[in-house]
Amino acid sequence: MAEKQKRRRRDPAATREVILEAARTLLAKDGPEGVSLSEVAHLAGVNRGTAYQHFETREKLIQATADWVSDKLFRAVFGDPATIGERRVEEVDVAELTDRLSDFAMENPELCRVWLLQVLAMPDPSEDRFWREYSGSLGRFAATDLAEPDVDAEVLSIMNLAGAFLWPVWARAHEEDARARSVSARRFANECLRLSMYGSMRAHCFPKVAERVGKPQSSRGRDASAENAGQ
Repeated sequence: MAEKQKRRRRDPAATREVILEAARTLLAKDGPEGVSLSEVAHLAGVNRGTAYQHFETREKLIQATADWVSDKLFRAVFGDPATIGERRVEEVDVAELTDRLSDFAMENPELCRVWLLQVLAMPDPSEDRFWREYSGSLGRFAATDLAEPDVDAEVLSIMNLAGAFLWPVWARAHEEDARARSVSARRFANECLRLSMYGSMRAHCFPKVAERVGKPQSSRGRDASAENAGQ
């Protein structure tokens, strides 16, 4: 233990990484309210002074941890951030991207839980790199001829990510080995793709629902305005 601490003192980057790992563990376990610099320092095996040298406040530590998790998510799903500007949404392999997200979530449930809790609590989620790219990609896709009309990209993004990050909790409670969990990850990815392609309800069997969701948002707004004007 003493030898590890000596190596960390000579390697500030490694010390910072250990502190972030400890903060991630506590965030996943107790949420932001359960994180303090002293507890993180204790779990990381460093003294409080060292923790304060790297992160002046608890808030900065939590934000740095969220940014760290977001970067890992981004790289796992989208690849190198430096090349993201070269990617055209029309050329994305949707199935491969869905598989990468599902696999990462199954292998890293704590990381994903940390990220989800933080983004849900953020006043402006667009400040998060991964959310900005994921929801932005869906928004750009929805604007192309490849998508059905009237996709609500923000709602769909939350549905997809919440499902992807909660499914591993269910799977890990029921699947005992890594192979079974891998199969579960693919099940989730396949169902996401199937729902996106074909849905789950036959429109002619639910005419009222079809009328409710089948009419473009803009038309509903115009119809409402016309009705109000005629009254």
